Amino acid sequence: MLYRQVSSPPHAQRSPATRASAPHAAGYTLAHAGQQVRVGPVAFWIVTGTLVIMASWSVVTATYFAFRDDVLTGLIARHADVQYAYEDRIAELRAQVDRLSSRQLLNQEQYEQRLEQIIRRQSALESRANALLTLPDSITTGSIRPPSREQTRSAPNRPANDKSSDLRLPERTPGRDINIAATLTRLQSSLDRIETQQTASLASMEQAYEARAHRIRGVFTDLGIDATRSNTNTAIGGPLVAARLPANAGSFEQHIHRVGIARAQVDRLTRALETLPLRIPVLSEPDISSGFGMRIDPFTRAPAMHTGMDFRGDPGDPVRATAEGHVTMAGANGGYGNMIEIDHGNGVATRYAHLSDIGVKIGQRVRAGQIIGKIGSTGRSTGPHLHYETRVGGDVTDPRKFLRASMRLGGVR
Repeated sequence: MLYRQVSSPPHAQRSPATRASAPHAAGYTLAHAGQQVRVGPVAFWIVTGTLVIMASWSVVTATYFAFRDDVLTGLIARHADVQYAYEDRIAELRAQVDRLSSRQLLNQEQYEQRLEQIIRRQSALESRANALLTLPDSITTGSIRPPSREQTRSAPNRPANDKSSDLRLPERTPGRDINIAATLTRLQSSLDRIETQQTASLASMEQAYEARAHRIRGVFTDLGIDATRSNTNTAIGGPLVAARLPANAGSFEQHIHRVGIARAQVDRLTRALETLPLRIPVLSEPDISSGFGMRIDPFTRAPAMHTGMDFRGDPGDPVRATAEGHVTMAGANGGYGNMIEIDHGNGVATRYAHLSDIGVKIGQRVRAGQIIGKIGSTGRSTGPHLHYETRVGGDVTDPRKFLRASMRLGGVR
């Protein structure tokens, strides 16, 4: 089949109508087996484009079928890479979630352990506070204030080992870890302050006991009396149980033990003080007419040794024992007139002379401050007064030494 383009010769004479229709007459002639078909340019290019497209499609299809295995393999590999990437990402996210969960569990366990330690410490501090309250000179210990009766009645009954009453962790919610940690830290700081206050209270009590014991020992030393030989123990008996600390005793228990020993020493020395004549033998304001030592005798008008102190008073004014002890003499005794002698133990004795009346008997036990007689003017006396003597080891001693010792101890009434 042949085709050719047909057009009018350029030299031909055309009429205006022919020239106007000439473009439409141009086209392509298809010849096959002696037959011709005239085709316009538009149809020709449509057919030609269609043939080109079909040829291109055939080439692409042939290429696809020739290389489809490689294409499929590449697509599958790419899909597998994408899938593996997603799986790796999912595994990484799961690992992160597991780490976060593990961290939360670890934080929870740590918080619970800290809370358990705080609860145990609070219980120990409450026990310490109770131990401090049992001491005789109890002071503020910084312990937790006990609940009132109304709170006790309104509180539900809980087992003794219930730890969820006062201290418990709040509900676990995101973002609350910092608040929980801060709360536990505040509780720990509060318990630290309480423990510091308790330790300071113990140290203050121990220092106070030691200071008082030191003052009392100083008094005995100034008076020339051995306090360790004072037989003032009021205990009667019982099984011997040594005061020993357990092997696992902590610093607080050791401190309590030291305070107990210091208190026992002070108690013993305080009881020993009861045997020292530290009080004034009259109840009224003392009016001393003669002191201890050298003086002019009121009868002979010559120098003489005065072995005591004279307290001026009215007849019948009460006379009291200046310390506890037992009566060794009660009656007339030469120049002393009516006299009472009291043995206070440890070589210390007192005498009360010129009495108008004696209110005790020999062998009677008297207590400090007890009324034992009345002021008079019996014996070698020029007027109503009390002659008061103090003796240590049988030798007369200035009573003012004992009165000064009383002032050193803050006064003994």
